Amino acid sequence: MDVTSRLEWHPLLKDPTACRSVKPRTSGKTMVMDKGMGLHAFEDLLQTSAPYIDLLKIGFGTTPLYPTGLLKRKLELARQNQIAIMPGGTFLEVAVAQGAVPDFFDTIRLLGFSAVEVSDGTIELERNLRNELIHRGRDSGLTVFTEYGKKLWGSTIDVEQLLETVLIDVQQGATLVTIEARESGTGVGIFDANGLCRDEELHCIVSQLPDPGRILWEAPQKQQQIYLLKALGSSVNLGNIAPHDIYSLESLRRGLRSDTFQFPQK
Repeated sequence: MDVTSRLEWHPLLKDPTACRSVKPRTSGKTMVMDKGMGLHAFEDLLQTSAPYIDLLKIGFGTTPLYPTGLLKRKLELARQNQIAIMPGGTFLEVAVAQGAVPDFFDTIRLLGFSAVEVSDGTIELERNLRNELIHRGRDSGLTVFTEYGKKLWGSTIDVEQLLETVLIDVQQGATLVTIEARESGTGVGIFDANGLCRDEELHCIVSQLPDPGRILWEAPQKQQQIYLLKALGSSVNLGNIAPHDIYSLESLRRGLRSDTFQFPQK
């Protein structure tokens, strides 16, 4: 037997669900949060995990804290590995509050960011301004992701407001709408104080969305990832994944962990 032929895993060993797609994916996207990785750690991350990362967020407002050369190198590496990369939505909120929106967009475009997040997790955005920010992002050649939900502990989701926001954001040019859960995944959005999913709220949202694939659910905790994968299928878009959890999540998506061993295909 030719030993070389044994160096490739059988497709059903690599992906028992037989439904995981490769990049560029239209569904089953994974968004990873970078909260301050150095360049070597970032390079190591992409060397091992680039095929499983679709979107990377430079967390919160940390973008201007990086040395410019290091930041530009990160952006270049992300582009080489087909990973959309954006500053955290909080940074754009800072730009709005400081009256520096044009400078914000000019600088992230010149640096080499490929995406932008429009959010109002901390501030209030009038609908017209939200539309303007989406359009400005698109006009700058950036892929626009929006976010729904407040970061305040105990904040919940107004389903009707969410549905309206998703509909309008997509009409205005947003690629995906993220449901806020913060990095903790507790006491915010669809998750209660213990990080458990509010079932009724989730199913109410999903049942009324014309296209659930337009949603990216922030789910930083393993139990949340398992729940959403089982409830919505392996093609669900998940975000706020820690760099050290990428292999764990990808294994869950493919039924390569006991938690999703008998994975229903959706």
